[in-house]
Amino acid sequence: MPDTPSRYKHLFFDLDHTLWDFEANSRATLSELFDELGLHGRGIPSFEVFHETYLPINSQYWARYHHKLLSKDELRVGRFLETLRRFRVDDEVLAETMAQQYLDRSPYKTAIFPDALEVLDYLAKKYTLHIITNGFSEVQDIKIRESRLEVYFRHVFVSERVGHQKPEREIFLHAMEVTGGTPADSLMIGDNMATDIMGAKAAGMDQVFFNPLGKKTRDKATYEIAALSELKNFL
Repeated sequence: MPDTPSRYKHLFFDLDHTLWDFEANSRATLSELFDELGLHGRGIPSFEVFHETYLPINSQYWARYHHKLLSKDELRVGRFLETLRRFRVDDEVLAETMAQQYLDRSPYKTAIFPDALEVLDYLAKKYTLHIITNGFSEVQDIKIRESRLEVYFRHVFVSERVGHQKPEREIFLHAMEVTGGTPADSLMIGDNMATDIMGAKAAGMDQVFFNPLGKKTRDKATYEIAALSELKNFL
């Protein structure tokens, strides 16, 4: 670990799964849609079964999107269409409706991780804060605004706007160029070892691995924390 964390000037946060509680907000939205669109009446046994089926499919679609194997629209609708087809519901109109409603509603959910606002209040007095996030620009902007996170961050770098996605080092280099940061005075904080930590490491930045579930990983970050409040121990 570095001996002088006070040398940092710029802190770059991931958004989903780090500040904005993606799991809680996504689950709440999907539950609403399951009921409102009458999916139980289409032969899907329960929301729990639907959700358990959707999660790995969604992850697979995002992985293919990150590897540039899918377009935005193919990701947006395909994950729902494939999930429905697992229950023998082959309905493209329904999948499109779910896709649009999900994107319309989920960004307005406001569950964030415990201590997020308190920690950001503390850090904003000492550092310049920014966000680097993968995802769709219109969606990520709403999440930040509706969750009252907007006031803390000088710059927000969304992969769709930048033209590069984490873990590509270019998005981190672009963020440092825009903010005036350098690898020596910049620190990346995120929950994903592959995209946040290894991507930042490739750009020469120190990293904080936010690991609330205690996942075992082969790779190591500069720091590892289980709760956002732990940032106050060394920043």
